[in-house]
Amino acid sequence: MAHKKAGSSSKNGRDSVGQRLGVKAGDGQLVSAGSIIVRQRGMTFLAGTNTGLGRDYTVFATADGRVRFEHARKDKKRIRVEAQAAQAVAKSEEAKPRKAGRKAAPAEASA
Repeated sequence: MAHKKAGSSSKNGRDSVGQRLGVKAGDGQLVSAGSIIVRQRGMTFLAGTNTGLGRDYTVFATADGRVRFEHARKDKKRIRVEAQAAQAVAKSEEAKPRKAGRKAAPAEASA
């Protein structure tokens, strides 16, 4: 007979990583073409105008513009993108704040 009692093993200590699903761009937000708007499992959100549906049911923008959510049915929402000019979506270089203490880059004079 053993003089030491065997220790028990735990059945805990593991967990699956999150799938990072959900809304990536909210209502009224500016998006560029190709931007992911929603990652989902199944058809909770339906693709509307200027949007596409990926093979994993990801809704993405097919044109630059503003995201709009609207009720399609009682349990479903439709996502559409109101097309806007590309310059409104792109961030300009002038809008970036400069770091403290740095001077602006000198403008080159053309001859």
